[in-house]
Amino acid sequence: MSEITAAMVKELREKSGAGMMDCKKALAETNGDMEAAIDWLRAKGIAKADKKSGRTAAEGLVGIASAGTSAVVVEVNSETDFVARNDAFQDLVRGVASVALTTDGSVEAVSAATYPATGKSVTDTIKDAIATIGENMTLRRSAKLSVEDGVVATYIHNAAADSLGKLGVLVALKSTGNKDVLTAIGRQVAMHVAATNPLAVRAEEVDAAVAERERNVFIEQSRASGKPDAIIEKMVEGRMRKFFEEVALLSQAFVINPDLTVAAALKEAEKDAGAPIEVTGIVRLLLGEGVEKEETDFAAEVAAAVKH
Repeated sequence: MSEITAAMVKELREKSGAGMMDCKKALAETNGDMEAAIDWLRAKGIAKADKKSGRTAAEGLVGIASAGTSAVVVEVNSETDFVARNDAFQDLVRGVASVALTTDGSVEAVSAATYPATGKSVTDTIKDAIATIGENMTLRRSAKLSVEDGVVATYIHNAAADSLGKLGVLVALKSTGNKDVLTAIGRQVAMHVAATNPLAVRAEEVDAAVAERERNVFIEQSRASGKPDAIIEKMVEGRMRKFFEEVALLSQAFVINPDLTVAAALKEAEKDAGAPIEVTGIVRLLLGEGVEKEETDFAAEVAAAVKH
């Protein structure tokens, strides 16, 4: 057998886009024949998968899974909504969410975890699915919430199938109260989070940089009024209070009953739950949020195809 050198592995990686270990194995299987190694990778679907990984994946699904006092939400992206409606893709997202429950919920931990149905890592399982389904896919985001006592309520908006949709929310409620009551109010709060997208649970938890940016904007706007600095300071403080009321979950008007704040609604629920209720965390994942989708010129694509 020919010696497989680091330079050969590097060359094959550059030509195929496949991973280092895959390239090393391909060269070993083909006795160092570069072209045969590329064909070996293509036959295995590895080169094809990695080539597709350069394309933008901004569609897909958000999936949720829960067990006991923990729940997770994951976002697995695909290139088209058509694939998101594929049963195999939906099963994959459910599977990834189930695996996420066994980890700390971080993307790194979920990616490295073993996917039971394949015995491979989640990363390699997704790579296999790319080759099979024919589109780039990626585990983009993942989050987990847990409580020692209480519930982690879940909500899927625009559900595409059971536990799958375009928007997923988790709300962690710490309480020793009645679980049915906690689950009911938790789901309502999760629906509220889906609708209002609060920046934090409490005003003091809003990111300091975000708050400072708002304050600076308010200062400049108030200065335009020409009023004395003392008045401007009061104007800014008033606008900041309003800002925090609007972006912090507990101070927001409850969408289920706008006459109450979320904090007041939880206080009402405590009567039926028989114990205090504390919101310890929220997660809201909207599919494709922050992803720049590739703009394609369909007419240009057709013209280019005709030329060939």
